[in-house]
Amino acid sequence: MAQVLQRRPFVVTKLGQLWRLVRESHEQPMAGVSRLPELVTPEELGVTFIGHSSFLLQVGGKNVLVDPVFSKRLILLRRQRRAGLLVKDLPAIDLVLLTHAHMDHLDMASLRRVVRATLRLTGRAPEVVVPKGVEDLVARLGFARVHEMEWWQQLEVQRLRVTMTPCRHWGARMFNDTHRGYGGYVVESGGYSVYHSGDTAYFDGFREIGQRLKPEVALLPIGAYFPDSYRAVHTSPEEAARAFVEVGAEWMVPMHYGTFRLGREPMDEPVQRLGAEAGRLEIRERVRVLEEGETLRLG
Repeated sequence: MAQVLQRRPFVVTKLGQLWRLVRESHEQPMAGVSRLPELVTPEELGVTFIGHSSFLLQVGGKNVLVDPVFSKRLILLRRQRRAGLLVKDLPAIDLVLLTHAHMDHLDMASLRRVVRATLRLTGRAPEVVVPKGVEDLVARLGFARVHEMEWWQQLEVQRLRVTMTPCRHWGARMFNDTHRGYGGYVVESGGYSVYHSGDTAYFDGFREIGQRLKPEVALLPIGAYFPDSYRAVHTSPEEAARAFVEVGAEWMVPMHYGTFRLGREPMDEPVQRLGAEAGRLEIRERVRVLEEGETLRLG
């Protein structure tokens, strides 16, 4: 008897994929250790990898967090490696940059803790920058001010110049609130500039970002690329290396790998493939793979 096969609804398919990832995320104990932050002078640039896409940037004498996620779990999905820094050990934070509303980038529990920690240290809360359409998610978290941005818009805040950059991804918090914006940022001060791409697939905008903003350091994602359909919104390690060359930065720091089980590739594969591609392109000495809590220090 012939059977009519119907495609499962999108939400059902996504929930099934998420449940498999959640189940696998609990199979092994968390690895890695947290460190005390390495503080740099106001004349230096410090780029500290916290884990996944989270960074502490010390630039122009200011402390900036990008996509800070310190939680051990995102609802049920458990991280595989500990955060490289702990909130209680952070210096007072001046500014937080959020690239988009996905829970592995905008973690409300972590943001509340960052606000409280800075208030205890200085009596003032940090400011926050979000893509347009994301402001409602952070409006009640205690930030001193919420700034909305769109692609190529520039903002002077905390004596830093922040430019929001385009990318190829999507910004929904849930499945259907696709009005929310997304992007990356270039942060400039004191002669230094750092580009955090946010989540992105490879696209032809990397060259334009490099030509217009000339970042010195590029933080680029290398994980969650398999199966190949994931590359519609994520770069492979080889594509990230190509993006780095097109951006024209002096240094590349990889991100978006090793912390959360988001793709089907082995957890240690992204760095291995990036190393092989960097060798092929003869840029190996310009690629800095940082351990959680490790700092790239320039100046």
